[in-house]
Amino acid sequence: MSLLPRKPPLIKIEPAIRRVLIYRLGSLGDTLIALPALHLVARAFPGAERCMLTNYPVSAKAPPAAAILENTGLVHRYLRYSVGTRSPVELARVWTEIVRFRPQVLVYMAAGRGVASARRDAAFFRLCGVTRLIGVPLSEAMDQPQRETGRGLTQVGAPDVAMPEIPFMLEPEAARLTRNLAELGEAELDDAASWDLHLTGAERAKAAAVLAPAGSRPILAVSVGTKVQAKDWGRENWRALLTRLGQAFPQHALALAGAESESEASEFAAALWSEGSAGPVMNLCGRLTPRESAAVFARARLFLGHDSGPMHLAAAVQTACVAIFAARNIPRVWFPYGERHRVLYHRTQCWGCGLETCLVERKRCLTGITVDDVFRAVAASMAEISSRQPI
Repeated sequence: MSLLPRKPPLIKIEPAIRRVLIYRLGSLGDTLIALPALHLVARAFPGAERCMLTNYPVSAKAPPAAAILENTGLVHRYLRYSVGTRSPVELARVWTEIVRFRPQVLVYMAAGRGVASARRDAAFFRLCGVTRLIGVPLSEAMDQPQRETGRGLTQVGAPDVAMPEIPFMLEPEAARLTRNLAELGEAELDDAASWDLHLTGAERAKAAAVLAPAGSRPILAVSVGTKVQAKDWGRENWRALLTRLGQAFPQHALALAGAESESEASEFAAALWSEGSAGPVMNLCGRLTPRESAAVFARARLFLGHDSGPMHLAAAVQTACVAIFAARNIPRVWFPYGERHRVLYHRTQCWGCGLETCLVERKRCLTGITVDDVFRAVAASMAEISSRQPI
């Protein structure tokens, strides 16, 4: 290991810019994977008021961006609209609010929706009086993640296509966003500071309070919920897995996280935990804000869950994840960022379908991931974590 001091990232600081508009849609996971880009913008425009144009939450399980970014100092105010709106009245309202804000710069962080859509967006923002646009994906390479070598993937089951290995991975969304903002400087994706949520003392105290029943026991954090049917591994699988994990790790406490509507499914999954473990079960579903959940995950030894917002929360606070992914997306755009995670992914002939509800194939990509597969991944992660613990 080099003993030389770490070279600071190169940032193009623009102190003269006073107002920046950031365009980013989505909910929990979408906001979290944009953290390095948001930190980059804050460093490049340190004296600017930063306003985010975002959407109203699309469901009760989808917290607004402000619920994740409050107290970070990355964004100071928000403008919101209904995603996908074609209402002239609502579009006129958005135009009026942007004009009143008078942004000198637009930083574009929307998901790739095609070059034609990006051009329409650029035209709208210019119509709002913004003359400088950064990151608008006016080429296919900017709009879509690029192919690259992937790491951290555990492909399980026998692929039901001729090629035995996954032929390619896609660039993480966090990397695509920051690549498009390269004119502002280096994003430092592998630096934990680029993912910092700046959790407050009160948020950390709340986490300590709800985890008090665990005492000094190590904590396994689990989230069994998902907004999307095609990502749901199944409650019987979760119950069988948590029963085995309770037997294998009897000194661990179990913290269940998620929305209030996921409380019953979490209780079902953990019903037999106590048969093998002396550690308590703490059902925190619906009891915490997203940021308080992040503080809970920061105290956990390992996070286990679906491809979900809670998974990205755990990754942001540098907690290792074991994540169960459907093959609806080509890896690894939405994988938890970093090398410490284990992702289980079963490639089927219909991989990359993008479906939110899978009926015809009956979620073959997920049913191909067994309880044994996930148990082995958790055991391997636990062993790796233990090997890094100070003696």
